[in-house]
Amino acid sequence: MPADAKQRRIRTYYRALFRTWGPQNWWPAESRFEMIVGAYLTQNTAWTNVEKALTNLRAARLLSAQGIRRAPLAELERLIRPAGYFRQKAKRLKIFVALLDRRYGGSLTKLLSRPTNQLREELLHLHGIGPETADSILLYAGNHPVFVVDAYTRRILARHEILPEQAPYEEIRALFERALTPVAQSVAEPGKTGNQQLPASLPGAAHLPSPMSTAKRTALAQVYNEMHGLIVGVGKNYCRKSQARCDECPLQRFLPPSK
Repeated sequence: MPADAKQRRIRTYYRALFRTWGPQNWWPAESRFEMIVGAYLTQNTAWTNVEKALTNLRAARLLSAQGIRRAPLAELERLIRPAGYFRQKAKRLKIFVALLDRRYGGSLTKLLSRPTNQLREELLHLHGIGPETADSILLYAGNHPVFVVDAYTRRILARHEILPEQAPYEEIRALFERALTPVAQSVAEPGKTGNQQLPASLPGAAHLPSPMSTAKRTALAQVYNEMHGLIVGVGKNYCRKSQARCDECPLQRFLPPSK
């Protein structure tokens, strides 16, 4: 499939899903730091398990940089245990806060205000942060216009014969960013940022609005935000690894004839 055809297909998927489900209200978090903790905790586990761990941290009043900094490692491990790999994740959270303190005086604002490419490289050099986690932090905590590629994205692209499931992360990210830029341009008003008025949609958001999901952002970051949330909805509910429910999926009509 030619590159321009792939991009058109991505735009078609975005519009079809947005008309069906509307805003997904991602990321479900009360603060930027909570969002970053969630990005670490969601590695290799379901979001329901992350919510349990976040609830534990919130109840212990440790869901902040100050809280992670002062919490003994054993206590942090105990609180985030529901998210799995709790020893690794506790150490990684400590490493992130240490970076924040050492280079930015504990200020998330200073960290997240760095140029996108420089901040991405810095995050990728931290132990336990891969491209998906780094881009999640960039997009959802920092409102940087970076598309997040996850396993659902790969599976949908492969089943729709757009890209193989093992395609390089950066190739997939570049495809979505090129494809969705015209969508953002079509909904943006010159000189304005924030949650732009997108096409009318039916109810069915994945999460209730939160301070992070309703934060002001550029139209481009908002479109990347929505597309990632919509893809998660497809992957969780229809494009499953086993027992796919293609007949009920909003993208069913776009499947290749062989499917």
